[in-house]
Amino acid sequence: MNAYARSQSVHASLAQHPGYGEPGEGGLLVLRTPRWHGSIGGQVQHEIRLSAPPLLSRRRLMLGTAAALAGGCLPAPAEANVPIPYDWNATPPMEHKPSFIEWMVRNRGEEAGFLGQRWERFRQAVANRDLWDERDKRAFLLTPREEFVTTPNLGRAYEPHAFGIGYGVTISDPHLVARMTSALNVARGEKVLEIGTGSGYQAAYLANLTDKVWSIEIIEPLAARTRRLYDSLIERGYTEYKSITTRHADGYYGWEQEAPFDKVIVTCAIDHIPPPLLQQMTPNGIMVIPVGPPGAQHALKVTKQQAADGSIGVARSDIYHGGRVSFVPFTKLEGDLIRGTHSRK
Repeated sequence: MNAYARSQSVHASLAQHPGYGEPGEGGLLVLRTPRWHGSIGGQVQHEIRLSAPPLLSRRRLMLGTAAALAGGCLPAPAEANVPIPYDWNATPPMEHKPSFIEWMVRNRGEEAGFLGQRWERFRQAVANRDLWDERDKRAFLLTPREEFVTTPNLGRAYEPHAFGIGYGVTISDPHLVARMTSALNVARGEKVLEIGTGSGYQAAYLANLTDKVWSIEIIEPLAARTRRLYDSLIERGYTEYKSITTRHADGYYGWEQEAPFDKVIVTCAIDHIPPPLLQQMTPNGIMVIPVGPPGAQHALKVTKQQAADGSIGVARSDIYHGGRVSFVPFTKLEGDLIRGTHSRK
C-alpha cells in the first residue's frame, strides 16, 4: 500500500486525532503526534507546524501530511514507513520546496515538518558551497537527520550546530558533514571507510552515494546503539542502510580485512595522518580528516597519488582554506578500555 492510499485509510481517524488540524498563529496547521525515533529517543510527542504553500491547496497539504503520518508518525510496527523501494535513479526535486516535500512524502513517507527544515538547510548548504555535486545534493536530501539526534534535540535537528549524543561525543553540524562528504567525491560502487560511526548520520549519508560503506566506532555501547538504529530503520524500509557494515574497534588501525578503500572519512581529530589508513587506501584514493591540536584543527583533503613509476606521494589541501573546525579527539583503545588519544603531542 503506498503512502497516498494509506493516507486515505487513516484520514478519518486522523481528523479525530488530538491536535490534528488545529489552527495555529498565522494560519499554521499544527499537528501533535507520537512517533518512535529509532533507538535513541523512544516515543515522543512531536509537533509539526505547516503553512500551506502557494502551490498546494489546503486539501492537498492535509492529504500529503496524512501520508507522512501514515508513513511513520503513528506507531505501525507491522508496516515499514517507506512506501516505495529505494531506487538509485530516483532523485527528489531540488528547485521548489513544495515539490520536494510532496515527492518525499509520496516516495519516502517522511514528515512534512522535518522535510521543510531539511529543505531550508539544503538551500543554505548549496549557497555556502558545502554542496556542489548533484550526487551529494541528492544524498543530503534523502538522509533523515532527525532519526540520528537524541530526543532533546529533535526539534533542532537541522540547526547548523553540533549536538551531544551521549558518551561525550556529538553529531556534527550538517554544513560540516556536507562539506567533508562533498570533498570526498564518492561515486557509486566505491568502497568507503568511516572512522567514528557516532550517531550514524554520516554513514547513512554515504549510503545514498555508494552501496559499500564500512564504519568503525571505538565506544562499544555507542556502536551497539547505532547498529540497532540502522537495523530498525532497515525494518522501516530504509533498505539503503543494508550497505553499511559496522564494528567496534580502534579506528586508527583501519579495517585491514576489508581494505583497500577508495575513500576514507575520519570524524575525530588527530595531529597527524594515521599511516595504517593511508596504507589501506587505493592509489589515487581520497581521505578527509580533521588534523591539528584542540581548537586549531583543519579539515584536510588527503589524496594518495601514484606516479607513473609506481611511487606513492600524498597531496594535501584544506577544504575550508584555512578556516578552523572542531571535532572530538581521536581516542585510543588499550585492551577493552579507552585511554588517551592517538595524537603524538
